[in-house]
Amino acid sequence: MPKILVIEDEAAIRRVLVKILSEENDTYAVEEAEDGHKGLELIKKNDYDLALCDIKMPKMDGVEVLVAARTIKPEIPFIMISGHGDLDTAVNTMRLGAFDYISKPPDLNRLLTTVRNALDKKELVVENKILKKKVSKNYEMIGESPEITKIKEIIDKVAPTDARVLITGSNGTGKELVAHWIHQKSERSSAPFIEVNCAAIPSELIESELFGHVKGAFTSAIKDRAGKFEAANKGTIFLDEVGDMSLSAQAKVLRALQESKISRVGTDKDIKVDVRVVAATNKDLDKEISEGRFREDLYHRLAVILIKVPSLNDRRDDIPILVDHFAEKIAMEQGSVPKKFTSKALALLKGYDWTGNIRELRNVVERLIILGGNEISEEDVTLFASK
Repeated sequence: MPKILVIEDEAAIRRVLVKILSEENDTYAVEEAEDGHKGLELIKKNDYDLALCDIKMPKMDGVEVLVAARTIKPEIPFIMISGHGDLDTAVNTMRLGAFDYISKPPDLNRLLTTVRNALDKKELVVENKILKKKVSKNYEMIGESPEITKIKEIIDKVAPTDARVLITGSNGTGKELVAHWIHQKSERSSAPFIEVNCAAIPSELIESELFGHVKGAFTSAIKDRAGKFEAANKGTIFLDEVGDMSLSAQAKVLRALQESKISRVGTDKDIKVDVRVVAATNKDLDKEISEGRFREDLYHRLAVILIKVPSLNDRRDDIPILVDHFAEKIAMEQGSVPKKFTSKALALLKGYDWTGNIRELRNVVERLIILGGNEISEEDVTLFASK
């Protein structure tokens, strides 16, 4: 149940806000504070999904509350409540981190739409934080070959900048791993990392997924919805398989890169975004451009830094290290002791043609651990991993 805190010194306005929110959705748990000091006390003690805060209040104004709350619990979105003379201040609060502002007296539709959008974004941010806790273990860069060492060196140089990166390579080589490490080593690491698989989203929905939509924009658009670019604000958006994106979506992405603005499907209203874009593809974009399926101007915007991830066949010396890594990881998942691979077994694996790259190797290691003996031998590899 979303918890909403209303910080407002005028009792009449406070009651109206609480009444509107409570009647709109009985799953909202609404609490109230009569001044900024009380609001901050409640924020310190409780977890809220959203705060509505008046700007002009005695003792402590809304701007001070916002700034203080951002240091205590920066994940709480703030909607500022402004009087007629406070509009300039309200706009300034958005630069300080507020999600949006509404004017007094509050317009019912505007209020409810803004609240829903703020809660949607909070949900995306929370989901992203949960995923980020798993990143360090799930996205380790394993390998000591010259090819992988070179990629690690490039990441160390590129990550602290805001330069856009295009990652190329075959399926299963670990392009998403490179994207995660660029984000983790960047100045944006504490902000969201939002991943979008452009190949998995139907072409008619990709624009809505990336940029959001307004209610009524299409048949299933039953409410306003923020897109991935908004969710990634101040952080990184990873456009995986960007070569599969429709031309109309490419045009919008190009505009977002050029102007740092997006507009939701169904409206021309601009929304400012501050997002670092990292993209990846397994396609030959030069060929896609020549055949009219990918915009050349977008390619040059995305490929400020180009990182090519080698196939497993091009880094065979890393196979023993990867096998040991997967064996330990699988044993941990199964609650068992890691199995060892004999030198002959590893030599045989090094000689295979790994068309499925690291993803295929991981599957083969798991199969060998399940079907092989206590120590994985050359015979086990021949029986259970032969190509």
